[in-house]
Amino acid sequence: MTRSNTPSSSDRLEAILARLEQRRDEERVFMKIYAESARAAAAAADRRRQEGTGLGPLDGRIVSIKDLFDVAGEPTLAGSIIRRTAPPASADATIVRRLRAAGAVIVGKTHMTEFAFTAVGLNPHYPVPGNALDPKLIPGGSSSGAGVSVAEGTSEIAIGSDTGGSVRIPAALQGLVGSKPTARRMPLDGAFPLSPSLDSIGPLALSVADCALADAIMAGDTPKPLSSLPLDDLKFGIPRGVLLEGLAPDIAGAFEASLQRLAGAGAKLAECEIDDLLARFGEATAIGSLAGLEASRIHADWLMGENVPVDIRVKSPLRRRLAVPDAALESLLQTRRALARAMDERLKHFDLVLLPTTPIPAVPIASVVDDKQEYRRIEGLLLRNTEVANQFDLTAITLPMPGTALPAGLMLMGRNGADGTLLQAAASVERVLQDA
Repeated sequence: MTRSNTPSSSDRLEAILARLEQRRDEERVFMKIYAESARAAAAAADRRRQEGTGLGPLDGRIVSIKDLFDVAGEPTLAGSIIRRTAPPASADATIVRRLRAAGAVIVGKTHMTEFAFTAVGLNPHYPVPGNALDPKLIPGGSSSGAGVSVAEGTSEIAIGSDTGGSVRIPAALQGLVGSKPTARRMPLDGAFPLSPSLDSIGPLALSVADCALADAIMAGDTPKPLSSLPLDDLKFGIPRGVLLEGLAPDIAGAFEASLQRLAGAGAKLAECEIDDLLARFGEATAIGSLAGLEASRIHADWLMGENVPVDIRVKSPLRRRLAVPDAALESLLQTRRALARAMDERLKHFDLVLLPTTPIPAVPIASVVDDKQEYRRIEGLLLRNTEVANQFDLTAITLPMPGTALPAGLMLMGRNGADGTLLQAAASVERVLQDA
């Protein structure tokens, strides 16, 4: 966004607040709206703009934050009604503080699935924030409201969390860019945890440049103009195997067309074999997912209660994982570290890996809301490709992939710490896909 030819921050904010006011009695996207503090922040940004004392490229941008991050003076609900009586946060989460310091106008907290544990986007305590392209379709989760807020235009950048795909899934299903930085690139202080080994914080936006901007601010870096990498300098790995099985036909066609466009632009494409590492990780997690095992320890204080009002899709798997001995969890963590090293060795021959972000587009909410078996099938498909980056401690981003009836994503995945390369390459790929 260029600042010289855009409406003021206050004007853009007021348009958003007016829209939210019109639907106040049926709000599904935002858990909480910070109208007055946002107005004050927008007015301050506009004054700085007029005076030439702006705080940088994020100054005055309208940002939503997931209901996972601490805001001083209020309890952090993490999508759960049992957190309504939690003590109020004593301070903003570190990433929230950094966003404010850079001039971000935080418009509100967005809905999420309970405790960020599920990927479809349903939370039984609140109405579903339907997909911005069609409210009858799932939004994807767990950062459900985050994705909808950007896709519908009630925020310009949204901040979510990604433990198995929770930024990239809603981004892909709604035609957005969504980034999962290398875990621990962003400080997790003040973010309600799901799985400390897997959790990461990332942005959703309409462009790679906006994601890179939010990424830099949250990481404590000085934002710089995003330069792109020449595609003919890049070698992409294509993991033809289980991650490309069962693709919806138009996603399969769009993926192959995207590869052809990138090759035509000079990118080098080569097959990348990782199925053996995926199989070994699957064997190691036969005792339960790492996210579920770690989350069961975090939530142990309420898990065995008889009538605790928590989503059964969260409560049941966590109860099962709580029975797994700590020694088995520690063994899994050791195995994961070894497999992450093996994956890093495998990927060193490539700059990045390319995959469809999800093998399927958004499905109707009605198809999963009461059908447990179908819900599990859809959730497994949504997570299948994205969770690889979390499991093997990688970095990844999803871009809108042209050529499908419903939105779908092209995922670029890179080695641990390769965030700069990932974002620069994504800017180049984004241009090729947009030209299509």
